[in-house]
Amino acid sequence: MISIIICSRTQTIKSDLSENIKNTIGCDYELIVIDNSENQYSIFEAYNEGIKKSTGEYLCLIHDDIFIHTNGWGNVILRIFGENRQIGLIGIAGAKIKTKMPSAWWDCPDDQKVIHIIQHFRNGEIKKQNFGFKNDSIQEVVAIDGIFMAMQKDKKIHFSTEINGYHSYDLNISFEYNKNGYKIMVTNEILIEHFSIGIINDAWVASTYKIHNFYKGILPLSIKKNKVNRNLEQTNAIRFIEECLKYKQDKKAITIWRALFLMHPISKYHYTFWKRIVKNKLC
Repeated sequence: MISIIICSRTQTIKSDLSENIKNTIGCDYELIVIDNSENQYSIFEAYNEGIKKSTGEYLCLIHDDIFIHTNGWGNVILRIFGENRQIGLIGIAGAKIKTKMPSAWWDCPDDQKVIHIIQHFRNGEIKKQNFGFKNDSIQEVVAIDGIFMAMQKDKKIHFSTEINGYHSYDLNISFEYNKNGYKIMVTNEILIEHFSIGIINDAWVASTYKIHNFYKGILPLSIKKNKVNRNLEQTNAIRFIEECLKYKQDKKAITIWRALFLMHPISKYHYTFWKRIVKNKLC
């Protein structure tokens, strides 16, 4: 059986979603809705609460603003897990590499991403994305997106109790399954439509910094021949530093700058960085 866990921004989920799940899953399931209408839980706490309440062998954590287009998607999950017990986590979007420098899972070259989704954007655009699969319906990755996460239940694995808020939970659980020796997969046999898109803000900067510091011992991550190169580490370091400076989180920016300087001591960016730091202090 699959335990479906949803952290709901309202007291209960919309009937359209519950009916969508009922009509498409195709196997036995239980639906666990964590009422977070008053923001009493972080996303980490809400999902841990859902896991405690679950009785299924497998878990499926989904957003409350999606529509599932695939009939029998629950049987797809059961089949994938059944065919290979080393698989611990399944998603519908992810990356084959993850830098040591703080970043989102998608901060990597397009040829390292695996995605199958219908995504709505803020400008009204709706785009179906399906790439990275080559001739297979499933690809191994090192991190997945949190829109849809199917998990093989393991008592050793849970969401962090040290990180708050609503960001980086997908990196958290991806790193946990990596750390415990499981494989992580993305499949294109399940099609999800997602009606919103995440935002980068000061809370994202804080949680991303913390999660990367917490897992620095296992980063960077890559599958087999897909190596994380120095240029990507530098790119992600600069990108994250710029976000830190944007939200006036200068201490975090300086910490990451030090790591960047050790990687690449000769760069015009170092002058630009300290100019920005001074400007932040004067504002």
